[in-house]
Amino acid sequence: MPAGRHRTFDEKQALEAAMRVFWQKGYAGASLTDLTHAMGINKPSMYAAFGNKEQLFIASLQNYLNAYASSHVDCLKQDNQTFRARLRGYLMSIIHGQCGATAPKGCFISVSISESISDDFPAAAKAQIDAMKLVGEGVLLDFFSAAQSNGELADDHDVSALTQYFMGVMHGTAALARAGKSTQQLTTVVETSLKVL
Repeated sequence: MPAGRHRTFDEKQALEAAMRVFWQKGYAGASLTDLTHAMGINKPSMYAAFGNKEQLFIASLQNYLNAYASSHVDCLKQDNQTFRARLRGYLMSIIHGQCGATAPKGCFISVSISESISDDFPAAAKAQIDAMKLVGEGVLLDFFSAAQSNGELADDHDVSALTQYFMGVMHGTAALARAGKSTQQLTTVVETSLKVL
């Protein structure tokens, strides 16, 4: 871009649009034409602002984490509620997001985790997904460990196993949401999963 020339598009809006394409189609399924059309810019502008497709994908993952996924964690921090109520609020917040009417169904990170097992998936993008997966697991592990330490969760529960169980529940509801299941239907999954506690 020539010196002194300013971009004529909103980068935040363009990134949001790109994220939604990746969320709906996956990394491999999202063509550059799909992306630039949704972003409302041409390919040179995309490269200048975001780098290549892999870099745009990584930025989209971070955008999803900041704008969509992080808010769910706030439900686990409601100290005026019981351990069980906080966990239920967290899971319900997630399924409401997975079934939302204004964004693609399911979970962008969950979709990306499944796709990233491919041998030809870009290495830097896979590393970003793996890091996000560890963050998500860490949030739940810390939550269960703290609940066990303060007596809200019985000592005979394996907090690592609980973490993996509820991660599995969330990835399962994400797949079901993409398959067309409603929030009401997924609520029954949440209520059933809580019976393990």
